[in-house]
Amino acid sequence: MRWSYIDSPIGELSYALDDTGVCSVHFGLKKDATLGDDEAARQLRAYFDGSLTDFDLPLSVRRGSEFERAVWRQMQIIPYGETKSYGYVAAAVGEPGGAQAVGTACNRNPLPVIVPCHRIIGSDGKLVGFGGGLERKRILLELEANVKMQLDWGIAS
Repeated sequence: MRWSYIDSPIGELSYALDDTGVCSVHFGLKKDATLGDDEAARQLRAYFDGSLTDFDLPLSVRRGSEFERAVWRQMQIIPYGETKSYGYVAAAVGEPGGAQAVGTACNRNPLPVIVPCHRIIGSDGKLVGFGGGLERKRILLELEANVKMQLDWGIAS
């Protein structure tokens, strides 16, 4: 496994690659990480500059319970620029009433940003629970909302 990083609007973002694909994303700079110059770095930079709305990277997730993996898959189908509640995700994975467990699965997401746990919000529409901090969650959601609005309205950025 090798660590690389990019600079982003939410600070330095480190990511690890193994022989299969991206296996970890970390907020901040990991020791011995080098400046990213690979497909993962290109796609992450494109996401942050608003020119990429769907990641197309090989992922290497080797941990997580069956429930956590179901939650992570559900996160990946939430459309760019949209949000769903923890309760919605719980029901979608067959565990109505499991909103708190969804929150735990989000916190254990090994690939934040790429697997968009930031798109999961409280049932009242408030921003709650994000391993990278609520300020980063807000920035990610605002970025996506702005890009989505530009795309929906045909506004060039």
